[in-house]
Amino acid sequence: MERVQIILGTRGSELARAQARLVEKAIRTARPEVKIETEVIVTKGDTAKVLNPRAGRKGLFTAEIERALRAGDVDVAVHSAKDLPSETDPEAEIAAVLSRAWINDVLISKQPGRLTPLPKGATVATGSVRRKYQLSWKRPDLRLVDLRGNVPTRLRKLAENNWDAIVLARAGLERLGLSPTHNEINFEGRQFFLEILPSEIFLPAGGQGIIAMQIRSDDERARTIVDLVNDREALLCLRAEREFLRLLQGDCNSPVGVLAKIDNGKMKLCAQVFEHGSTAPREGEVEGAFEDGELLAAELLRRINGEQE
Repeated sequence: MERVQIILGTRGSELARAQARLVEKAIRTARPEVKIETEVIVTKGDTAKVLNPRAGRKGLFTAEIERALRAGDVDVAVHSAKDLPSETDPEAEIAAVLSRAWINDVLISKQPGRLTPLPKGATVATGSVRRKYQLSWKRPDLRLVDLRGNVPTRLRKLAENNWDAIVLARAGLERLGLSPTHNEINFEGRQFFLEILPSEIFLPAGGQGIIAMQIRSDDERARTIVDLVNDREALLCLRAEREFLRLLQGDCNSPVGVLAKIDNGKMKLCAQVFEHGSTAPREGEVEGAFEDGELLAAELLRRINGEQE
């Protein structure tokens, strides 16, 4: 049997490495004979000391990995799907995804309790524009501060600062082995309390909870390998969410939540769009055949914009 080798490309954060290991494990299970190496690639998002919010986050954590993919230095780029701009290089494509993890955001606080009982004027930190709008929508009295860094860094900042809580993605905590026990997590000797925020209000970012595998568009060898571990329904959902963001011209730096789900052969696609300076979002929901995600995305945007069919 011919010895096949592929090289995975990933960021160097603890979470990114954990996600690359999940991809490696899935491929090894499907094709034990494949030799797999992992190349860690430093991105602008990893080295920037201060991120300029006006510059946005498009490609901040993905551009260098995509460049290495196009150059042939790696065969499969492993990304958090929500970090990928909705407009990507035509030379590369998201060919496969692993099964979707939890899509929820979580509130992690120093004291027991939930979002609603947080004291008036409590300080909550988040690096997401979407989450800031959602928090302000439900709790306009909160003091919101910016939060950067990987998951462990963010938890340390909660411990070190005079903040009441932070908001993170549940999937990242789970992949780092920080699964909650009785709505609590322990990190470096500190106990924090966790509330899973309802996705109906805190609609996730497009692609949240999905690990994407990107290949060169003409690389059939890599396509054959990643296709063995692809979750087709999760990929169809991701394509619908990304198409909505593309049509809206919104990405991870936009106050937009969008989520696709497939059940009994039907896809349900819902979205929240916050206008800058607005309190409540424009919301909408559509349903149709699960293969028609791109068409549903266009219909959903028309509905949210109040346009006639």
